[in-house]
Amino acid sequence: MNFNRLSILSLLFLFVFCTYNSKEEFVLKASDFQKTIHGKVTNLYLLKNDKIKVYITNYGGRIVSLLTPDRYGQMGDVVLGFKSIDDYLSANGPYHGALIGRVGNRIAKGKFTLDGKTYSLPINNNENHLHGGPEGFNNQVWEVKAVNQSSISMNYLSKDGEMGYPGNLDVQVKYSLNNENELLISYKATTDKSTPVNLTNHAFFNLAGEASGTINDHLLKLNADNFTPVDETLIPQGENRSVEGTPFDFRIPKTIGRDLNQQNTNTQMNYGGGYDHNFVLNKENEREMSLAGYVIDPKTGRRMDIFTEEPGIQFYGGNFMDGSDIGKYGKKFLYRESFALEAQHFPDSPNQPSFPNIILLPGDIYQTKSIYKFSVAD
Repeated sequence: MNFNRLSILSLLFLFVFCTYNSKEEFVLKASDFQKTIHGKVTNLYLLKNDKIKVYITNYGGRIVSLLTPDRYGQMGDVVLGFKSIDDYLSANGPYHGALIGRVGNRIAKGKFTLDGKTYSLPINNNENHLHGGPEGFNNQVWEVKAVNQSSISMNYLSKDGEMGYPGNLDVQVKYSLNNENELLISYKATTDKSTPVNLTNHAFFNLAGEASGTINDHLLKLNADNFTPVDETLIPQGENRSVEGTPFDFRIPKTIGRDLNQQNTNTQMNYGGGYDHNFVLNKENEREMSLAGYVIDPKTGRRMDIFTEEPGIQFYGGNFMDGSDIGKYGKKFLYRESFALEAQHFPDSPNQPSFPNIILLPGDIYQTKSIYKFSVAD
């Protein structure tokens, strides 16, 4: 598809978006998302069905907004985001809604050894490397290859040596919205040198709506008998530990905030400032698409189910949100008013031989899928 055709499609979808009239009535301006960064043009795109609307920008491949109805049919925006590219560029939090890579989560001290060579990566999280580094995939302009009302496909070529990683990594990501109210994220990548790859999306959610108060009353279920305990810098200690009898037991749904009072007495909770841990998903077969868990907001009835082919999921409870960022509705992003559920391989996998492997070899294809499904709880 050539640039002119993409531009026409973009304008058509954005015309529909900007003239749409509904009760949520906050209108993003297409012009605020059109900018040239490193010689590449950013834009805003709309996916929609009869119930849900999803707005995506190719700057970082980000989910900007996701509107879904509550039990009364009232639309609400459940993804935190900003009203312009300039706001994303100046934000204190760099990961809102973004595609994360080349390696999501942390790599200890920014080092790993592969095929006898030690690689050094930029340090951007205390003493560790986080989410692909300061110029990770979240800060790149992705090339839009195809777009229509139900899907958008994007590509990014991460060059050999970028952020210290070996190999030219060709990455393709597709967002698809179906009539079952499922937002499917499909990832695919190839490389010309052996390299670690662990891709995910870093949307922050509040099912009551962006900046609508605490998420501690949200109900969370995770299909995980184990989690990976961490040290004080949030690097895994190399074991899978049972959640039984710990605040990390979400096998039966409970409110996110129920056990936060153990933060000062539970070492793991203390290290994370609450929840910021990888959960080992229960899988009958490796790489099967299975239900990782779900979240319900009891006030609105909105429910989000998460399905993934990945072996783990990082649950983050908004512990480091400090109000320094102001979202698209003019409200601050405050402490524990959002959560993230990032489908992934485990943190620091290149340095943890007991963890599932994330090394992609030349000639092999990296492929994985995850789904966010939206509904109203019974």
